[in-house]
Amino acid sequence: MIESGKQKLIVICGPTGIGKTDLSLSLAEAFDGCIVSADSMQIYRYMDIGTAKPDAGELNRVPHYMIDIVDPDESYDAAQFYREGRQAIAQIHGRQQVPFIVGGTGFYIKALLHGLFEAKPVDPVILDRLRNEADAVGIQVLYERLLACDPEAASKIHVNDAYRVIRALAVFEMSGKPMSQYQQAHGFAESPFDMLKICLFNDREAIYDRIDRRVDQMVSDGLLEEVKKLIGMGYTEKLRPMQAIGYRHMIDFISGRMPWDETIELLKRDTRRFAKRQLTWFRKDKEMIWKAAGEVDDIMELVRKFLGGM
Repeated sequence: MIESGKQKLIVICGPTGIGKTDLSLSLAEAFDGCIVSADSMQIYRYMDIGTAKPDAGELNRVPHYMIDIVDPDESYDAAQFYREGRQAIAQIHGRQQVPFIVGGTGFYIKALLHGLFEAKPVDPVILDRLRNEADAVGIQVLYERLLACDPEAASKIHVNDAYRVIRALAVFEMSGKPMSQYQQAHGFAESPFDMLKICLFNDREAIYDRIDRRVDQMVSDGLLEEVKKLIGMGYTEKLRPMQAIGYRHMIDFISGRMPWDETIELLKRDTRRFAKRQLTWFRKDKEMIWKAAGEVDDIMELVRKFLGGM
């Protein structure tokens, strides 16, 4: 598994609902692999349906890492994912098995493979002041400010993602430089791994149809009940994971801010937009090999050749 001093790993990525889970399970079983989830929501316990987390049977088929590792009210970021994900990869390589990095969170994948830029620690006084301001006037006001001082960073952050909005503003206030400028200067280092990166795709209408059907299935599986349970456990809508797609939509319905039909329509629309952003991110990676979701035999052969004819 080691060539030219670098250990091999395989990335299976793509937009939400494209079929990454089924494919990765088949690949990991065929090539004695383990799966490292690269999904910024599947790290959270109790959030199963809305994150499309592998079910118990799927988790038992192949060893999984980076799933159910923190509670929804615990802070977690890409730096922690980088450290713990690298530890998981080292353990898998130590057992002479193949790591499959599987998910749709492009920034987490990039951080895991190439590391992160080193920014100065953010002043906690600034963070507290910005958090208090967000509570007083709403995170949208701070997002508009971020748009003005760092539009590139803002374009990659959801307007309701209070954690990242506040951190980006704090970096700018401390240094006078946009966070995006730090990221560009870092450029992400050369990876220590020998990688095969495969991104799954389909035509737009097929992706959107799969997303619509997936949302209907999530609702049928009990997404609303899952969110009610989380609220009952004390996890409020201000928490970062509770602002994610699916969860914030159910909270809007539960709170009476949105009727049911409109809730579902907005959930489907926002999920389709999210898939589009995911594809835009992955298209920037020149090393990516694009494969239609149904080309399983071709993908199997690619992996076999990459691993040296296993």
